[in-house]
Order: sequence, then structure tokens, then C-alpha cells
Amino acid sequence: MAPAKKGGKTKSGESGESQGSSQGRPKDSIRTRSFKAGLQFPVGRVHRMLRASCAHKQRIGGKSAVYTTAVLEYLTAEVLELAGNAAKDLSMKRINPRHLQLAIRGDEELDILVRATIAGGGVLPFIHRSLMTQAQLKRLDAMKASPIP
Repeated sequence: MAPAKKGGKTKSGESGESQGSSQGRPKDSIRTRSFKAGLQFPVGRVHRMLRASCAHKQRIGGKSAVYTTAVLEYLTAEVLELAGNAAKDLSMKRINPRHLQLAIRGDEELDILVRATIAGGGVLPFIHRSLMTQAQLKRLDAMKASPIP
């Protein structure tokens, strides 16, 4: 006799896959807080970390975890978009720390927010005007004067 397949009929006649946890509800109805909020980042994990970092065993509301998760997801998406643009400008398909550095330091608000050293990020390209030759100065002035498409 062949072994029973997973998800086959149970004694009650229901499929084994549709049974959820011990309450007997189907797996379809299990919706995470991330799914309900329309987020990719884990709301439950952020809530757990908020509770762990809070002093004196204070209570942390569920909406605060959703809001914090949404902010984290937005900032991550913003940095990744700018870093992806930097990688694309340098004709690369992979984002590396240099692209993150260029993205964060190139954006005024992110530069204020992230005051950390990025390992392997290098520095922003900058040459003081007094160190440039006359030909380089003319080229720089011509680039600034021409309209950017």
C-alpha cells in the first residue's frame, strides 16, 4: 500500500493543507500585521525590538510598531533608489558601499540623518578651484553654463 500523501484527506474529510493552527481556522485567514499595513518589513519583529529596548517595562502600542516599520521601509527604499541611480550612472549592475556613500552624501536631508562612516565608501569627489589649471577651470565653467538635459 502506498504511503499517504501530504495534504490528503483527513478522517474528518477535510484537506490537511486547509487546516491552520489549533483553533481550526484555515491558513488563508492568517494575516500578519505587515500584510494588513501593506508593508514588506516585519511589524512583529520591530514591535518585539521596541519592547526589548524600552526601559522600565513600559507598554508599546501596536500602531507605534506599524509607524516605525513604515518609516524604516520608506528610508530604506529612498536610499536604495538613490544608490541604484548612482550605480546605473557608473554603468554597474550591483550596488556597493561606494554607491551608498554617493547617494547619502549627495542628498542633503539624508546626509544630515546619516552621520556615520560607511566602510569602503570613499569620499565625495572634490577639487578646490585654486588647485585647478586654467583649462580645467574653463571646462568646469562651460559645464556649469550649459543646460542639463
